[in-house]
Amino acid sequence: MAEPRVIACDESGYEGQQLVSSPTTVFAHGSVHLSWAAAADCMAELRARIRSPATEYKANHLLREKHRGVLVWLLGPGGPVHGHAHVQLVDKPGFLVETLLDLLIDAPERAATLPVTDEPRWRRLLVAANALMRTREPLDPTAADALFWSIDDLRRTGVPPAADETLALLAKTRVRADDFRERVRAEPPAFAPVDLLAPAIVHAVAHWGPVRIVHDFQSTLTPARVAWLRSAAPDLAELTLVDSADDPRVQVADIVAGTVRVIGGRADPVRAISGGADPELAALAEAYV
Repeated sequence: MAEPRVIACDESGYEGQQLVSSPTTVFAHGSVHLSWAAAADCMAELRARIRSPATEYKANHLLREKHRGVLVWLLGPGGPVHGHAHVQLVDKPGFLVETLLDLLIDAPERAATLPVTDEPRWRRLLVAANALMRTREPLDPTAADALFWSIDDLRRTGVPPAADETLALLAKTRVRADDFRERVRAEPPAFAPVDLLAPAIVHAVAHWGPVRIVHDFQSTLTPARVAWLRSAAPDLAELTLVDSADDPRVQVADIVAGTVRVIGGRADPVRAISGGADPELAALAEAYV
């Protein structure tokens, strides 16, 4: 077995189990494979180039137009993180829809997905779906009612045929939705279906292979959940939570995640990366995603 490498991780755009009605629509999880010394040198160089008095540097320092050259240096082929970092981007509303369909509809039955728009009727469905799949208290006792009312409302007021076909399948799943809520009340799962952090860590392990992870502290990563992660990702040898202010490797992961998330934009991450407003930055970010 290969000796586990040490990677440092942090996220950007994470609001726990809230995937809609939140400040960001894209979640990013960054992971870097740098030694402590290399990460410290990277942060020292950022300070020398940016010259901000801030105690801890964040992505927003590099995203200012006056520091665009520093951002190009950091992400570019000659920069300190090129070839040593990876970012997973997730479109949060899109993830929410896919998770709802996976939860309630058997895969062989589902031929299409649902549109994700800010149109009020669809927005009500997203909000209700998010409430239904939460596992953290306080639970919304009206979530299932709101979800199936929004499904009926969409079908009654008219949607494209492919969407109506999927909504018709969802309309038949009230019993399954109620069963899910009862299971959550009886025994909350290790992670909610709408919690992006757990699958992101599993994804990072799959990308890097056998690893020991140093991760910025998150209250959702309780000892029981860390134990679950180790069973879900056998190549995860260890997960240590630290204060990012004390670890330059995590600071670099935070900056990479935050800059790539913003470059990715608020639309579908893949399309936004390939068609961003700044072609140079989009091309640089694409190498990490």
